[in-house]
Amino acid sequence: MSSVNEGVVTVVVITYNDAERVSEAVTSALAQGDAVGEVVVVDDASTDDTPRVLERLAAADPRVRVVRRAGNSGGCGTPRNDGIDAARFPWLVFLDSDDVLPPKAVDALLAVARRHDADVAAGLCVRRELPGGREIPWQQQLFTTESVHDGVARRPETLWDTLSVNKIYRREFLLSRRIRFPDGAAHYEDFVFTARVYAAGPRLAVTPETVYVWHVRYGAGQASISLRRDRIQNWQDRVTAHQQVLEIMRDSGERDLLVAAQTKFLEFDLAVYLRELPQRAPEYQDLWWRISREHVRAFEEEAVSRATPAARWRTAVLLGRERQAAGLRRLAELAADPPRLPPPYAGDPRRPLWDEVPSTPGGADEIVLDGLADAPIERLPWYVAADVKAGRRLLLELRLPELYGRTAHAGPQRATVELRHRVTDAAHRCEGVWETVPGGAGRRAVVAVDAGALCEDGAITTWDAWVTVTFRDGETVTRPLRAGSGLRRLVRLGRRGRVLLIQPHATHSGCLALRVADGLAGMRTVVAGRLARHTRR
Repeated sequence: MSSVNEGVVTVVVITYNDAERVSEAVTSALAQGDAVGEVVVVDDASTDDTPRVLERLAAADPRVRVVRRAGNSGGCGTPRNDGIDAARFPWLVFLDSDDVLPPKAVDALLAVARRHDADVAAGLCVRRELPGGREIPWQQQLFTTESVHDGVARRPETLWDTLSVNKIYRREFLLSRRIRFPDGAAHYEDFVFTARVYAAGPRLAVTPETVYVWHVRYGAGQASISLRRDRIQNWQDRVTAHQQVLEIMRDSGERDLLVAAQTKFLEFDLAVYLRELPQRAPEYQDLWWRISREHVRAFEEEAVSRATPAARWRTAVLLGRERQAAGLRRLAELAADPPRLPPPYAGDPRRPLWDEVPSTPGGADEIVLDGLADAPIERLPWYVAADVKAGRRLLLELRLPELYGRTAHAGPQRATVELRHRVTDAAHRCEGVWETVPGGAGRRAVVAVDAGALCEDGAITTWDAWVTVTFRDGETVTRPLRAGSGLRRLVRLGRRGRVLLIQPHATHSGCLALRVADGLAGMRTVVAGRLARHTRR
């Protein structure tokens, strides 16, 4: 007796010159079970060993069908469109050849789609960082519970999910609405495709199950499009794709979706690039500023007013300051997640300002941090820095500035530092008490770290530092600790007289992390790594 799920889904895998990884992707699709009737692999004219790998996969399992393009399309959209055209089954799932489907992903998507008679069903995607293996959920706030929605206009936060690969689609829905990916060398094609799907008003089901594993390979020879943010063309491509998204939303007649798409850009897209902008060359910064200002200047006023306070302030700086006067490092802090606002603090508690400018009060060139004076404690852009003190113990001296009078009013009481293992869920906590700094400069707390508790036999571990501030009324906020002074290699004796090598350092985003080598084996690993780097120079 056959199952009702047997052979109802086509998984479309696209590949180009990916002989080393395509087999894992196809195998993960075949392993989904009886629901997968076929795996259509579209080879975008590979010139490596990919065609021979696909021949072997097709010979081993009759469900594998290979569609080979005569010429390379230059992007991901055309091969996915070829897969839509070639599919024989009523449901579609997309998979890239360098990613995988986790076990039971197709069953989870198909079940929720059928349960709610949906045109599209979406699930959680996790970004798996390789080679380390750390997994970070993508837009997790959208996938907390199972739900169903007739269109997305009443759930505009759906627009934050711009992925095409964490979903199952009723093929007839795509064909009847003529929904396709942009052809050719278009980048960020997912943005445009998902906008077309959302604008078509699908019945959308959502599951909290993990349905896609997105492999992020740092240090790879050829980074994916989304990781090439050091190239100004990447930003131009992203803005171009977003312009197409806005056109799609305008044509749909759903003004709320148009405004929501603009607000999402202010909240997310701008912030991602602003965090890294201080590290770019001046020529990149100038072009980025010009492209961004031109794009954002055309947004609806309502899109800005709907944004969070930090996003409104970032937008005001972009539109109201030239790049040279904007304070890029401070702006990058304000673009962090969660946002942080370091000193100096211009203006006063009644009228907090981004900076001091030579103008009359209330002048057009003033950038007022509207909403800061009365924002809830958890929404304030708290900034906590840590100086590493090298004494008999490893000490962290924490500094919490006076934020326009809000710090004194909230009354910080306790500081809890949590050191989180970079890969596992392990965490170690230590506490300190906040003291007032003379002169009204904020608060100070000293926390002692048990470095021995961070060790693993013969291994090097990395711990990210976070701090939870507990206020007078019991409210708390948690923020990553910013790296201050004292970032130098330290040698300490740990438990049972073991030698510890401790390296406090600033991460790529300026946050504090501790790298700990336990014992002689760990130290040998550190030395070997340093020698290898010198050898390569």
